[in-house]
Amino acid sequence: MSLKHAVLGFLSVAPMTGYDLRKHMEESVAHFWPADQAQIYRTLTVLAADGLVDVRTIPQEGRPDRREHSITPSGEAELDRWLASPVEYVPSRESFLVRLFFVGRLGVEQARAVLHERAAEARELVAVLEQTRHLNDQALAQAGGDVPLPVRLRLATLSNGLVHARAELTWVEDLLTELDDA
Repeated sequence: MSLKHAVLGFLSVAPMTGYDLRKHMEESVAHFWPADQAQIYRTLTVLAADGLVDVRTIPQEGRPDRREHSITPSGEAELDRWLASPVEYVPSRESFLVRLFFVGRLGVEQARAVLHERAAEARELVAVLEQTRHLNDQALAQAGGDVPLPVRLRLATLSNGLVHARAELTWVEDLLTELDDA
């Protein structure tokens, strides 16, 4: 997958500026597909050049013009083609696990420090994802009725993130206990 498909996916929901896109990504998919502002703007430029998005300039008084991007029919076709294609396995690179693999050479205290750092990161991610879930639950309760499939699947990615973050935290805490008992 490329960032291009994530951007097309967001633009299939609604037209957005680069800033809006970054904000929506931070509030939803950043726990499994992070992108910085520069990457998003570069991707939008390429998508526009390829005819997959249109750009509309919206003048603003006293501020720079807004550049709103919307998906084109060609962009929708590309997104649909990608969505229907087989899922490609891409091995992940976990710098934390490589670090943990070798940190024992520095002793148990340094190993504990690395694990405590990872536990703090996992706790923070769990808190952020739980807050996001809480806000989504409130919005769904206010909307009432059946939850459309696209919304249910977006919420499923949030649940996946929570399961993984909680499992990581449990694993790190268990490993810290093992080191304390050794």
